[in-house]
Amino acid sequence: MTDKNHLTDAEIQRLEELRVELQQLLGTEFLETDYRRVSELLTAVLDTPAMARDVFGLHPMVTDALTAQIIATEISLSRAAILGVMLNRLVASGQITLEAIDEEFGHDVATIIHGLARINELYEKNPIIESENFRQLLISFAEDMRVILIVIASRVCVMRNIKDAEDDDARRRVASEAAYLYAPLAHKLGLYKLKSELEDLSLKYLEHDAYYHIKEKLNATKKSRDAYIKRFIGPVEERLTAAGLKFHMKGRTKSIHSIWQKMKRQKCPFEGVYDLFAIRVILDSPLEREKQDCWQVFSIITDMYQPNPKRMRDWLSIPKSNGYESLHITVLGPEQKWVEVQIRTERMDEIAEKGLAAHWRYKGVKGSKGAIEDWLQNIRGALEAGDDMMLMDQFKMDLKDEEVFVFTPKGDLFKLPQGATVLDFAYAIHTKVGNKCTGGRIGGKMVTLRHVLQSGEQVEIMTHANQVPKQDWLKVAKTSRARSKIRQALKEMAATQAAYAKEELERKFKNRKIDIDEPALMHTMTRLGYRVVTEFYKALSEGALDLNQVMEAYLSQQRHDRGEVTVQQTSAEAYTIREDLTATGKTDVLVIDNNMKGIDYTLARCCHPVYGDEVFGFLTAGGGIKVHRRDCPNAPALRQRYGYRIIDARWAGKGNSQYGITLRIVGNDDLGIVNNITSIISKDEKILLRSISIDSHDGLFSGTLTIMLDDTTRLKQLIQKLTNVKGVKNVERL
Repeated sequence: MTDKNHLTDAEIQRLEELRVELQQLLGTEFLETDYRRVSELLTAVLDTPAMARDVFGLHPMVTDALTAQIIATEISLSRAAILGVMLNRLVASGQITLEAIDEEFGHDVATIIHGLARINELYEKNPIIESENFRQLLISFAEDMRVILIVIASRVCVMRNIKDAEDDDARRRVASEAAYLYAPLAHKLGLYKLKSELEDLSLKYLEHDAYYHIKEKLNATKKSRDAYIKRFIGPVEERLTAAGLKFHMKGRTKSIHSIWQKMKRQKCPFEGVYDLFAIRVILDSPLEREKQDCWQVFSIITDMYQPNPKRMRDWLSIPKSNGYESLHITVLGPEQKWVEVQIRTERMDEIAEKGLAAHWRYKGVKGSKGAIEDWLQNIRGALEAGDDMMLMDQFKMDLKDEEVFVFTPKGDLFKLPQGATVLDFAYAIHTKVGNKCTGGRIGGKMVTLRHVLQSGEQVEIMTHANQVPKQDWLKVAKTSRARSKIRQALKEMAATQAAYAKEELERKFKNRKIDIDEPALMHTMTRLGYRVVTEFYKALSEGALDLNQVMEAYLSQQRHDRGEVTVQQTSAEAYTIREDLTATGKTDVLVIDNNMKGIDYTLARCCHPVYGDEVFGFLTAGGGIKVHRRDCPNAPALRQRYGYRIIDARWAGKGNSQYGITLRIVGNDDLGIVNNITSIISKDEKILLRSISIDSHDGLFSGTLTIMLDDTTRLKQLIQKLTNVKGVKNVERL
């Protein structure tokens, strides 16, 4: 360990403050031996690699203590979760076993550490989640709900403490991950306060100017905004008090991120966003009177101010799947300004702030855990699908909060994500119903299985005994459950068909009294263009490959293996040249994800990377890898929207490849200038001019050159030579 890994005086003081705070928060919930034993274990590894600072310079002992504070104060998790956070690095580094944790601190602590240890391994070398680790991340999530909550708290802790980090690239990548994965995950679990904080911090690190522009505008308008809230609240408080209700009210400014999203969505400046804040009415009501009191407040406020019926949200009658309950209305307040009002009880407010952990504490409240368990079950089902890229996209979709509510003919209620189809509904009812689905009936009218469901519809699923899942159903289904069940059914059908094809092939060989030699059969498959056995038998079952064709190819292979020379004749009409599948045409070496060579990739056409450019890989929806320049114009959007698909890539060896790039040249339309440009290019035997296009206007010319060259060094030299040509004003790479 180097000196930089030792705790500073400020960090030691902060740790002591956190210890005292946690001790006061947890009180008797912690055993007398807990603090002493945890301190002993952590002190023993203080100067070991287990406590090395991360890429941001943060000390793990401090970040773990801060994470423990977050889960205790803002999520309300208890002893097992706190101990899991404080001790998980010891297990990950091999300082103590899970069995020892189980025996000394209890099985709950060991279970949490098991999930956290797996996630710590994923983040050990790189502080963001890479696509190939995504499946492991979800498995860890699905094992124990508390693991999800702890990891969200850990992400919040990191985001709060990387403002001054020197590694801007790592900070941007962590911020992207927080925005696309952890913020929507926190929303799904009802952690609205932490969700907003993650979104705001992500915006701060990814779009610095936009964040501080809105922050400065909010600060400038705070005084007038507070005065307006006071004018709105005053009369409402009087009416509610006169009605005998116990309550308190407060104004809440919308998050910077939500304001920024509205500005982009509505294409308006800050001043054009009218609903910058919401008023919250929080009632002190017994459980049996909660809905009655909330609707009474609704009645009083809508009597005072004109409501907007299109902006009413009733999450009292049907709570969100994460347990969120509230009544939202938008009314026309003083000075003809629209104001959002949220009506809820103390219990509902705590659940809205602290999520499911708070929900569980209210014994006997219906729906406290079942909905989220269903969601986790969907994750477990999606893990069977085997397609990580599809799984990531689907997981992200399932995190979206919009829902539709659909009824069966018997009146059973189902919640599905917005955009769900009749096919999704069929699979939500039962896998067998989904597999046999042919469509549905809504309001007496027949609809296809592609029909997009709307809230309130009563749907009868139509089935047929001969129906089977189709490949294009994957484009119809929107939920991870439906898609995973379809993939599972397709795999089973393919396996059955392949087994039947294999039996047919073996029967054909037996009828011809030919013994099957497995190595010869494998070589035959390769010669026929099949590198995977299942694909070979699939082609046979679908008729894309003829049994007689396989038989002749197999006999030819056997003759070849015995050294017999045969001349195969073919008609000129059917003759084609087959491309050599083993040659990729890429002699330069790209290392993908730090250690993998020889992976097939394509160079992105939007930025045309050349050997020597700083590059990154992007995993496409089809599973292939596209290589982009780091300064590609599309790179910011790719990182922000699909951060989980970004993988490291770098050049590691040079061959003889040439790359096509385009240069744009602007200059004076002088006599002979084009000849001078083309002459420079033609003199370099390592550069090939593919095309040139010149336009002249008002004494100036602008043109594009498409050339072939082998690396960035030669490109820089060429740009320098062209720039020095008399009359050339600018040369840039497109």
